[in-house]
Order: sequence, then C-alpha cells, then structure tokens
Amino acid sequence: MTDISDQEVFDRQPGASIDRDNIHFFRGLLQRTLLINRCQDCQAWFQPPGPLCPVCWSDNIRPTEVSGRGTLHSVTFIHGGPTPPGGYPIAVIELEEQQGLRASATIIDCEKDDIRIGMPVELAWTERNGEPLPAFRPKG
Repeated sequence: MTDISDQEVFDRQPGASIDRDNIHFFRGLLQRTLLINRCQDCQAWFQPPGPLCPVCWSDNIRPTEVSGRGTLHSVTFIHGGPTPPGGYPIAVIELEEQQGLRASATIIDCEKDDIRIGMPVELAWTERNGEPLPAFRPKG
C-alpha cells in the first residue's frame, strides 16, 4: 500500500471536516482500511477520533485497524434525494473489538425487509464519487 500524503487526503475529500485528530481515519478510508483510535496505555478503543483517551486521559493514541466484524445495533432509512425504493439504510454497527464501540455506515447486499437488529455483519466497501466508503453487509 502506498503512503497517502496529508495533502492528498485533503484534496480527495474536499467536503470532509479533517483535522489532526481524524486525518488517519480519512487516510485509512482511501486505503480501504477502517481505522479506529485505540489507547496504547489502557487499550480502550474510541470513536470519534480525539486527542485523548476518554477512559484514562492518555495522549498515547494510535489509529488501529479493526476487524470489520460486528452486530447491527440500529438502522434508519433515509428517504430524501435519489434513494432506492423503501429508503437508503444508514446503520450503527457495534464492532466486536469492544462493547459500545460503534461505527456508522450503510448496509449493502441485503434487502430492506431482511435487515434486522442483532444481525451479524462484516465490513465491505462501496464508492461515492469515486472514493471508497465503508459499508457493512450480512456476514456470510
């Protein structure tokens, strides 16, 4: 995997609110890697990215790749704009790395009527405007 410069992260994601605490998250997206901050002192994972661990207040933080496996915690369907019939699913996934660690993304490869709270899911990727975005699909 090639290194992506800070400037390229900004250039390829002009609408994103990128700062020093979350630039690694956005760089990971461009490399199709889901990075979540993890405290290197107490090992707590936390999202959204920030400069200090919310558990022990350490600044010894490292963006770390997660497995991408989890459980559907909640879902809502967006009905505005060019959405598919029945709406566009936006889900909150509880990641297996830690209870309460959650990521938001869309659900793909699943009919609306088959989406269920508690459903095991895995990380997948989709694209918007040519840029990779995390998504989740039912674990097969």
